[in-house]
Amino acid sequence: MRSIQRTLLWWLALGLLAGIAIATALIFGQARQEANALFDYQMKQVAAALPSQFANPVMPSFGPVEPPGAAVAPGDSLFHSDEDVVIHIWDGSGRSLYLSHAHPSLPPRAELGFSNVRTDEGEWRIYSVQLGPAVVQIAQPMSARNELAARMAMRTVAPLLLLLPLIGWLVWIAVGRGLRPLREIAAEVRERDANALAPLAVSRMPDEIAPLTLALNQLLARLSHAIDTQRAFVADAAHALRTPLAALQLQVQLVERADSAEARQEAVGKLRQGLERLTHMVAQLLTLARQEPGAALPSHEAVDLRVLAGTVVAEMTQAALDRHIDLGLDAGPGPVAVCGDVDALRILLTNLIDNALRYVPAGGRVDVQACRIPAAQGRAGADTVELVVRDDGPGIPAAERERVFDRFYRVPEAPTGGSGLGLAIVAEIAQTHGARVSLEDAAPGLRVRVVFPAG
Repeated sequence: MRSIQRTLLWWLALGLLAGIAIATALIFGQARQEANALFDYQMKQVAAALPSQFANPVMPSFGPVEPPGAAVAPGDSLFHSDEDVVIHIWDGSGRSLYLSHAHPSLPPRAELGFSNVRTDEGEWRIYSVQLGPAVVQIAQPMSARNELAARMAMRTVAPLLLLLPLIGWLVWIAVGRGLRPLREIAAEVRERDANALAPLAVSRMPDEIAPLTLALNQLLARLSHAIDTQRAFVADAAHALRTPLAALQLQVQLVERADSAEARQEAVGKLRQGLERLTHMVAQLLTLARQEPGAALPSHEAVDLRVLAGTVVAEMTQAALDRHIDLGLDAGPGPVAVCGDVDALRILLTNLIDNALRYVPAGGRVDVQACRIPAAQGRAGADTVELVVRDDGPGIPAAERERVFDRFYRVPEAPTGGSGLGLAIVAEIAQTHGARVSLEDAAPGLRVRVVFPAG
């Protein structure tokens, strides 16, 4: 596991060292420029301070001579001896009059002004000037200038290097204090138990850590909502199962107390009906639990609602015939595709048709339609797909249409045998698919419209 504090310290240390190195290089370059300007100026001063005899047009014809005051070399008054300055003087005929050091590698002829020359001993800076018939050449190795510039740069950077441990200690303290709120949040979360889902305190929180704290609080809020939903579901399920289980116990007692074959057969029939209702309720409870938000990741694939509606209508045709209800499908041309989970959409359509069959009296009619609505006709800004289940039953009063989507809620006039979970399951499945469910008057009857985004 990586440490943020160690990572910050490493990067800060590398940045500090890199900054010192860059500063040293810049200071060295500036010092070398100043040293070059200074030494060039001194070369000119040395040339101007040479004795006047070298400017005399009448030069002696004998061998090399030394200028007056030879006890002090011409360069010693302005240059240090360890800088190895060479002074060479020629007369008008090219005869050497004076040479302070023997450096045969220097050019035998002078180029007036400043010039740089590479020799076997390194690079040299040369200044040449003509004094009357004589030519004076002053040379200095560039290494002496670089050495001086390096000393100047080191004298400037040395205090920073001495302060480096103090700067490192201050950085360590600053990083530790900056990360203290993060450690406090981690300690607060670590000390909580599974039931403590209250939001974390965000007062006096640094701007960099506040987004993390807000994200954790949002996660805790979602967890709290999910736990509350599960608790409510368990409580509702327990309340809903208590009544059919008690009825089953009574029906079992009636079977045991039956004193004739006819009475026993009637009690067994009621017991079977109770078991069927209980089985249906448990199946719907399991379906509702699977459709809870976040319970499972729904698969997303292209589903043709017309084909799916035809399959479900064919499966439920016998149930409609047993109730003497006309169940039909408006199958238009072409596919009507949506993106979703085919099993969940089958459950949605089955519940809608089953609810319609339960409420519609004998001789009634239930129609199923799936169609694509263009953007120009639809309410949204894009194409939509509508799944409509219409019946000519008693319908649902307008005041009850919002409540029927609640779990275990049934309208007062509802027929027996229901669990109050059908439309709740429809609402959960529609929400996971980004669809809208609406209940409308069909005059007479009820129209359930489910609007999906086009796939």
